[in-house]
Amino acid sequence: MLHTRTTAAERRRDLRTKLASGRLLRVPGALNPLSAKLIEDTGFDACYLSGAVLAADLGLPDIGLTTSTEIAARAQQFTRVTGLPALIDADTGFGEPMNAARTVQLMEDAGLAGLHLEDQVNPKRCGHLDGKAVVEREEMARRLRAAADARRDPDFLLMARTDARSVEGLDAAIDRARAYVDAGADAIFPEALRGEAEFAAFRDAVDVPLLANMTEFGKSPLLGAATLERLGYNIALYPVTLLRLAMGAVEDGLRTLAADGTQEALLPRMQPRSRLYELLGYDQYAAFDSSVHDFTLPPGD
Repeated sequence: MLHTRTTAAERRRDLRTKLASGRLLRVPGALNPLSAKLIEDTGFDACYLSGAVLAADLGLPDIGLTTSTEIAARAQQFTRVTGLPALIDADTGFGEPMNAARTVQLMEDAGLAGLHLEDQVNPKRCGHLDGKAVVEREEMARRLRAAADARRDPDFLLMARTDARSVEGLDAAIDRARAYVDAGADAIFPEALRGEAEFAAFRDAVDVPLLANMTEFGKSPLLGAATLERLGYNIALYPVTLLRLAMGAVEDGLRTLAADGTQEALLPRMQPRSRLYELLGYDQYAAFDSSVHDFTLPPGD
């Protein structure tokens, strides 16, 4: 009620424990704090804050236009309302290695369980667009070492994303992943792998937790949870699914409203008021308010 009862440290340990379990964690990307509560309510393992979704929420393309402080402020709104561990897309760290170091501490302060940094050049672009460019391997290693040195809570998860598969090929992406682990990365996010065989090759070559990005309309096939678990992946990420579902429904609803002049036909597709109030915890707020204000002063002298 009012905010989650778990601490950031507890959520970070929870994520570490889940990763150590060996099972596949299913992690949807939250659209807003309310959807993060719904992700928790439906039994998922963690939630994710996608850079593409956060940019789209501001009406911006995913080309590195958002800032670290904007994202940290938004992240705090999510971590206030959910007890799930939350991971965030921290792009390239928003500048040089020193900027990456500051970004880690901003995200720690926001209550997140971890983040990932990528090896694209600044400004970055969506990982499933063509024309990406990556920095030299040693430059990314410096970025990661700075981030690891800046981390104050050792349970805060530092993940490295490599976009090298689409630029330099699979073998180079694997070599980079190994170097990033040596530089301090706790986990690896190989972006835009092209098929099940490439997912398997990455798992065989890298001995830390791996994330599989199951984004729609991208370069990777949409592998099911059973397949990813068989391949030995630790996280199945669905970063933009909720945004696409929501915006598709909103657009269809607006067209119906414009054509019909009433929302009557849309009512069966809406979340009812009672379910919204349940998610928001109206009854808990009411009980809290009563416990604070419904009291009688003792007799005075």
